[in-house]
Amino acid sequence: MRTTDRKFSQSSGALRLRDSILGDWLSGGIIVSNIDLNNRPAFYDDEGFNYQSYWTGRNYEHKAEVIAIRRLLGSRRFYHAADIGGGFGRLSVVLSEFADEVTLVDSSSQQLALAADFLAEHPGVEKRLMDAASLDFPDASVDLVAMVRVLHHLPDPTAELAEVHRILQPDGVAVVEVANVAHALNRVRHMVRRQPLPLIAYDIRSEAARESGGIPFVNHHPATVARQFKDAGLRVERVLSVSNLRHPLLKKALPGRTILAAERIAQVRLASIQFGPSLFFLLRKPT
Repeated sequence: MRTTDRKFSQSSGALRLRDSILGDWLSGGIIVSNIDLNNRPAFYDDEGFNYQSYWTGRNYEHKAEVIAIRRLLGSRRFYHAADIGGGFGRLSVVLSEFADEVTLVDSSSQQLALAADFLAEHPGVEKRLMDAASLDFPDASVDLVAMVRVLHHLPDPTAELAEVHRILQPDGVAVVEVANVAHALNRVRHMVRRQPLPLIAYDIRSEAARESGGIPFVNHHPATVARQFKDAGLRVERVLSVSNLRHPLLKKALPGRTILAAERIAQVRLASIQFGPSLFFLLRKPT
């Protein structure tokens, strides 16, 4: 991974800090700061954390993302999809509905081990250990890329987006999810506090988590990532607002079918105001 002022790389199951400089207060938000990994094992290789278990009780969030992917891809058919940072293969199964070949890519050996069981009924999904900032794919070798819940860990996704552009064939598409710092509730919070929304990656971890060191968790401003997509040579074709009803009270009060029916409507109707905590971008590499 690559961050604004740091470069991280995976080596022998470890995340290695190559360059370090403290972050700062900018635009009313905190960028990644005080991180000292000291060869700490990669977060998703940590025996104390199981990302697959994290999804227990998050059926609404998972299905909302599946709805978004299917909506963005429609009736298209692809020959090779790359699920970058796909973890244990949660969405690789969905991509296999659209692509003849799917490659699950993750920098965590633990995630790929979980994927071996999770994808047991999908033997066609190839599993490969790679860093998103240095993908072992030839140029223009895939026509679909998915990158979901990855930018959440990348204060500066420049290197990763450059790799997406490189491996996509001309006219290929990418589905990229962004944790949205400008979601409706956060806009209200900042307005009440009379603070501007941060235009740079905003570190949402607690002070204790920042001090302990570990993987960044950041939200991005839609205008900033749109500019980063453009700089990477990727054209935005469509945006959806996703997980619009991600609130414990709503999830508890509304039956599963009802909340998902409302989500289907909201994804399109609320996209123009960037309402939800997650935005799904459909990007294209121009010919």
